[in-house]
Amino acid sequence: MTDPRLVAGVDCSTQATKVVVCDATTGEVLREGRAPHPDATQVDPAEWWKAWSIASDGLLDGVSALSVAGQQHGMVLLDGSGAVVHPAVLWNDTSSADATTDLVSELGGPEAWASAVGSVPVPSFTVTKLRWVRGAAPDAAARAEAVALPHDWLTHQLAADRSGIADLTTDRGDVSGTGWWSPSTNDYRPDLVELAFGRSLQLPRVAGPSEVVGQTAFGASLAAGTGDNMAAALGLDLQPGDVAVSLGTSGTAFARYSSPTSDPSGFVAGFADATGGYLPLVCTLNAARVLSATATLLGMDLAALDEAALTSPGSNGLVMLPYLDGERTPDLPHSTGLIYGLTRTTAQPATMARAAVEGMLCGLADAVDALRAQGIPVHRVLLLGGAARSRAVQALAPALLGAPVVLPEPAEYVALGAARQAAWAISGDLPVWDVAMSKPESAVLTDEAAADVRARYAAVLSGTRPLLASDYR
Repeated sequence: MTDPRLVAGVDCSTQATKVVVCDATTGEVLREGRAPHPDATQVDPAEWWKAWSIASDGLLDGVSALSVAGQQHGMVLLDGSGAVVHPAVLWNDTSSADATTDLVSELGGPEAWASAVGSVPVPSFTVTKLRWVRGAAPDAAARAEAVALPHDWLTHQLAADRSGIADLTTDRGDVSGTGWWSPSTNDYRPDLVELAFGRSLQLPRVAGPSEVVGQTAFGASLAAGTGDNMAAALGLDLQPGDVAVSLGTSGTAFARYSSPTSDPSGFVAGFADATGGYLPLVCTLNAARVLSATATLLGMDLAALDEAALTSPGSNGLVMLPYLDGERTPDLPHSTGLIYGLTRTTAQPATMARAAVEGMLCGLADAVDALRAQGIPVHRVLLLGGAARSRAVQALAPALLGAPVVLPEPAEYVALGAARQAAWAISGDLPVWDVAMSKPESAVLTDEAAADVRARYAAVLSGTRPLLASDYR
């Protein structure tokens, strides 16, 4: 028997499936579980189902509603019976880099894409993966009858009464990251699917934000679900003027906004959110792993890297462009990392540690500035993700991001947002759940010093001039 006081949220992320069971009224986490995913950029979706089964084992007694939030952009191709015909191609697979260039050109350039769907495709976007698979795996492409996102697929698997591909659903938040749905018109652009794939595919029905789309085998209502960033915005209860900066595998900066955005530069993706509004977002490929990679390079653990970055009085002109896995924003999928300004003075572990923290944050500071350029107010930054626990990150972030910083209590905000959506689906009202916040202990960077750091970073990124020794004094 289900209990209306219990709801569950699922985060099917790049690295793991996480499940939380919450009190529907307060959001208090009562039970939680986790199971890992393979470390790959193409994954058999059956691995997500296996992880879900492990992570949810023993947690679901009494749960009355459940919602799935999933990693954005992943491409799941299905035949007419609903069987997967090719490994899911995830957001962080850059195989479609050349396909992206072709697609952007074929529609008429970045402005045409921004006008059509609010975003300019980068290799992360699903539409570019359709073009790639058409050429790279023609046999699988020929068998495909439908295309879904990770959260769409897992929601469909959870539905007890599913039938083939007829009942596939998605939501406006996650579908806004495909490249074939327009947040400004709330409509599909099937012509863009045909442009990418050469023919039409069945697309999931776009469910309403608080809609119940099915029932599970254990009797719980299935909410529409959404993308991971949209769920995080729900879990954090973002308010006007709040910008969330997440430092996980990727780095993201996003805010809820009342109007659709359209950025032909391609920096800001004009996504929808999970409530009927909009979620302009900037994503970088490189965030927390910049710190872990630097720590490995220096023979340190993360705690030692943190301490070293804080003991250094500055980076002394050493600049790290942290494009260790290529980059999404700016759109440089084939790029590599760069250390500039290496001298006998700067070739020190503490200086390198400081440059790594600064480089990662400068990339996110550019992201926050891109949101500002779209007219989005930035009154405060909510800093979250694994790297947000770094004391060095906390100390440098306020000046480099140009806004007061608060630290949400560490929690699984994507899964919490999904659970909050589930509570909304069964009650008809979006519940108010408190989010505990704290302030960083201290800030060690003045505004003037932060401006110097960002200017050096911008100069190296643009390559407009060499940096001189006099710049460092």
